[in-house]
Amino acid sequence: MSRGTRLFMSLIYWGFVVYVFVPLILMVMMGFKDSKFIGFPITSWTLDWYTRVFADAEVLNAFVYSMVIAIASTAFSLAVGTWIATLLVGRSFFGRGIIFGLTILPALIPGIISAIAFRIYAQLWGVAPGMGAIIWAHAVHNVPFVMLVVSARLATLPPSYHDAARDLGADPVVAFFRVTLPYLKPALIGAGIFCMLLSFDDFVRSFFLGGYKPTLPVLIFAKLRSGMSPEINAISSVVLVLTAVLGVWAERSMRRMSKGN
Repeated sequence: MSRGTRLFMSLIYWGFVVYVFVPLILMVMMGFKDSKFIGFPITSWTLDWYTRVFADAEVLNAFVYSMVIAIASTAFSLAVGTWIATLLVGRSFFGRGIIFGLTILPALIPGIISAIAFRIYAQLWGVAPGMGAIIWAHAVHNVPFVMLVVSARLATLPPSYHDAARDLGADPVVAFFRVTLPYLKPALIGAGIFCMLLSFDDFVRSFFLGGYKPTLPVLIFAKLRSGMSPEINAISSVVLVLTAVLGVWAERSMRRMSKGN
């Protein structure tokens, strides 16, 4: 690679870094502004907006509500996605492509169309708007991502592992829980964290299927309708930090487990 090409690629890289991180830095900075409105210049700084976030019962309830939905929907999507991946990987049968295509479909449909479809389906089946409907919609949307991640990991599992387990007297169920599942642990952690973040950040499906109790993204949207304030920046900054910490922990855990295998 020539020097000019390396310089050009470096400029593209740093341009992308600036494009991604500068808005995030500005968002965090505005959360410290001692004013009721965001914007420059920042003449004085304060921590009041962050203390208000942790003292605001409405925000804390929405955060806990979103976390419960994220954890529950992730558990369902991990179970279903792993089962489908186990069904498809290493096997050839009639209809395999159809099952794969139908599994991937929820991830390809635009969010607004998916939310409308879920809403109509929920009304047909008499599912009331609220936590249950949101968990169901988020789980269906996250299954394709679990299936893809788990399938990629499962494809690298040496067949000799299962053969050794069967030779030692393990039936298929025992072999799955004693051999396959531990081998899939890094993929399950990565897929689980990714699904949790997707569910926690989901606005469209939560908005269409939610009841009177809002998730955190829906609550932020409601606050935005009354005007931008540093409180919204403070809420977003706290969520950003928690998300970053969770992502770094998941990445490091996956690396350690992959090296151990």
